[in-house]
Amino acid sequence: MNKNMLRLFDERRDVHVLYSYEKTQNYIDQVVAYAKHGVEAGDYVILIENPRLSPKIDAELKIQLTKAQMEFIHFVKNYDFYYSNGSYHPSAIQAYFEKTVGPYLERQATFRSWAHVEWATLEDPIHLVKDFDKLIDVAVKKLEFPLICAYASKSMPETIKKMVLETHPYILVEDDVIVSGLHPATEAENQ
Repeated sequence: MNKNMLRLFDERRDVHVLYSYEKTQNYIDQVVAYAKHGVEAGDYVILIENPRLSPKIDAELKIQLTKAQMEFIHFVKNYDFYYSNGSYHPSAIQAYFEKTVGPYLERQATFRSWAHVEWATLEDPIHLVKDFDKLIDVAVKKLEFPLICAYASKSMPETIKKMVLETHPYILVEDDVIVSGLHPATEAENQ
């Protein structure tokens, strides 16, 4: 993970970032670096991840972290997270999220999250994705936690690419973090 991004996380807790990735290995490298940085900063790390990638990420983290540090890592199956009620529904996802972070909030523990967003199909209305991202943006600010939402670039149609640029204030590219020019809160920063 690039130094600008890590510096941003050190300076601010309420950071909502879009990461659109091309290659799986680059993706794994980024999530591992993010999780490692979080643990080293004293955060619990919630990885909402595809079960096919979780073992690879877990194995790499076990190489880079101690057994005690691994206690700070919590994996959540991304399909269970996004489709807990059988379809992509923002209020159900929000309830699942609140249940997931509840124990950390009760203990007043700091946490950060990484969410691997995938769709089995694109039949869900796009406005639901936008509605959920707006809810999450509010939660990031209110609960003051960093969140990276990762999407496979090749599986995103142009309508979704534009929409996620509008709902994420920051964008992680392979070697830098930039401010989104399409997010309402950051438009002024870019002018």
